Amino acid sequence: MPITVTAPRGVLTPTGEREILPQLTAALTGASGLAGNPGFTSMIGGTVHILAPEHVFAGGVNRPVVMVELKLPDIGLATAEARAAFIRAATDVVERLTVDGHDNDDTWVNILNARDGAWGIGGKALTNDDLVAAITAAD
Repeated sequence: MPITVTAPRGVLTPTGEREILPQLTAALTGASGLAGNPGFTSMIGGTVHILAPEHVFAGGVNRPVVMVELKLPDIGLATAEARAAFIRAATDVVERLTVDGHDNDDTWVNILNARDGAWGIGGKALTNDDLVAAITAAD
């Protein structure tokens, strides 16, 4: 389940650049109710993209927006409450890891779902049943 963070240079602290993905991973496992599940945790990865500040826009104007995009199977964060919990937790993570003065209105979180079987690791398409089996086997 890839997490992509895009931020203008200088908005995340140096610690933030290193810690944002581990902390977002924890936020996702917590919001999903699977904290501590190694099968679920092992399927979460991501990248941090640091861009020149002049290359980040919102509303058609240059703005220091930090974008967090989560892609996961459609069974992940299946309820509105779980999605809202991740969005809150991800925003809190960004708030902790950005420089003073970063406005929470400049933190955007987007959740995208892959249909059953439209997600995979290692060249194998994983169905929802495959994912549930991997998660429950790790309990």
